[in-house]
Amino acid sequence: MVLESVNQDWEKSLLALAREAGDTHTQAYGSKNYSPESQMLLNAYALCEAMTAQYSHSFHLATTLMPRAKRQAVRALYAFCRLADNLVDDGHEQPGPALDQLRERIHQSKPMVDKNDPSSDILLAWDDARTRHHIPIRFADQLLDGVERDLYQARYASFEELAVYCYGVASTVGLMSMRIIGFKPGATPYAVKMGVALQLTNILRDVGEDWREGRLYLPLDELSAFGLTEQDVAAQHVDKRWRALMRFQIARNRRLYAEAWPGIASLDPSGRLAVAAAATLYRGILDDIEAHDFDVFSRRAYVSEWNKIKLLLRMYIIYFKYLRGSMLK
Repeated sequence: MVLESVNQDWEKSLLALAREAGDTHTQAYGSKNYSPESQMLLNAYALCEAMTAQYSHSFHLATTLMPRAKRQAVRALYAFCRLADNLVDDGHEQPGPALDQLRERIHQSKPMVDKNDPSSDILLAWDDARTRHHIPIRFADQLLDGVERDLYQARYASFEELAVYCYGVASTVGLMSMRIIGFKPGATPYAVKMGVALQLTNILRDVGEDWREGRLYLPLDELSAFGLTEQDVAAQHVDKRWRALMRFQIARNRRLYAEAWPGIASLDPSGRLAVAAAATLYRGILDDIEAHDFDVFSRRAYVSEWNKIKLLLRMYIIYFKYLRGSMLK
């Protein structure tokens, strides 16, 4: 059975979510409470940097290409996202109430710092970054909605349904990041699509790990179209059906990266290289999946340090020929 490569209806629904969030006002309080060079705030940003380095070497590497203030803010955003994600994925006794409490805390009129609670430092840095860069709070709410979905939904009937999840946990991050970086009109659709592409890469890489956690993100109708069932996923057998499914998934994933790539030119020059690097390194995971015969059960696909260097060198060539050339005229 041949599937349509991309159902364009999903894009319209995600853009509606992005417009709804972007039209909300930005609470303004963080930057009024703390000097940019206050020791308390510097310590909070340092914790976010350490957390970024701990959980995502690729993202930490990519963001070194940004100016200090924007680098700090993007890493504070990453730490906030990781804080929310850990409440669901790290075995918290009551993840639902914990997420509710986190939602309440980001809406407080002033972030409260507790020396015995490292998360309060993360929220201090995130609040400061969000306020200074005029990020509507609704985007953070949408992200928490996406993270919370993992508590009650473990299967997705179609790609259109999965795309809503990808928007919540990933596209929202891109929409907030571009407000830190700076952007031109028209950047939103590209940011939404890049977020979906990045999250799909996560999903393809983590099929085996997610299955062991009781989750299956691959659209069920697409599994069926390739003659596969959940029992086949449980058996973790890589056969011609599985290879065909993964080729289809990877082809769509690469197409989404290609369609999102021109949006990098809509970003402020100070952040273009960082975003291009992050997308390039993540897209490299797809190459590794292919190189290991689509086995995402017995190993976790990754990009080696040497391959990261090669990918980034290739990316620089593309950047200077393409982004700094015809796209920016």
